[in-house]
Amino acid sequence: MIIGNKNFVIGERTFVMGILNVTPDSFSDGGKYNEVDLAVKRAEILIKDGADIIDIGGESTRPNSEDVDDNEEIQRVVPIIKAIKEKFDIPISIDTYKAKTAEAAILAGADLINDVWGFKKDKNMAKIAAKYKVPCILMHNREDFPYNEIMKDILMELIDSINLALEAGVKRENIILDPGIGFGKNYEENLIVMNNLEQIKTMGFPMLLGTSRKSMIGNALGLPVDNRVEGTLATTVIGIMKGCEFVRVHDVLENKRACIMTDKILSSK
Repeated sequence: MIIGNKNFVIGERTFVMGILNVTPDSFSDGGKYNEVDLAVKRAEILIKDGADIIDIGGESTRPNSEDVDDNEEIQRVVPIIKAIKEKFDIPISIDTYKAKTAEAAILAGADLINDVWGFKKDKNMAKIAAKYKVPCILMHNREDFPYNEIMKDILMELIDSINLALEAGVKRENIILDPGIGFGKNYEENLIVMNNLEQIKTMGFPMLLGTSRKSMIGNALGLPVDNRVEGTLATTVIGIMKGCEFVRVHDVLENKRACIMTDKILSSK
């Protein structure tokens, strides 16, 4: 899979996506990196710590967060994407579900679309991915209502997202799936999904796992956001063992080491 000017050989090793939220209100790091200089310095740290991709988001997706219109979101992310691209040779992902934001980000230098609604919120998103021939992450998400059979439902709903992408002209090799831990699922349901990630692998696409510092970990350990590194590492290792090729994390250094160790064990003869 080509992301930007880098070849990501799926199955060779686990790739780490470093989170860079340029928002005032994200659940973990809101307000820390929403100025260009601060964001660039943070990007430099993420790269030194071993990030393979930087995921830039301009709107918080935490529960009860306020919606941001696409113009405001573009104003937040575009200057930072440009500044990072000028200084570093690293693929950048735009974390958005809005087609207008995605297009502006791609024109500014972003190489990958990370859509937490799997192309279902903005019907033009798939067209943008196809137009610019960029890879995309299709995350499972849904409005809050009961599941019939959770894993079966998730697989069927991911198929809907895949079909939206393919029908718009996105190539199969440009699709990554995300089970959507923490989105449209309660604590117990998140644990079930984590324990059954291998079912998503049967769909034949690379998989990204995003659990970093999330409430599933906080609920399991009874810990606040800034004390969830070890819990995140546990999910990273389990995710890799169940077939994840990408992990999206705040704490890149620790997760990178966990990825390398897990990859070494799994590749041993």
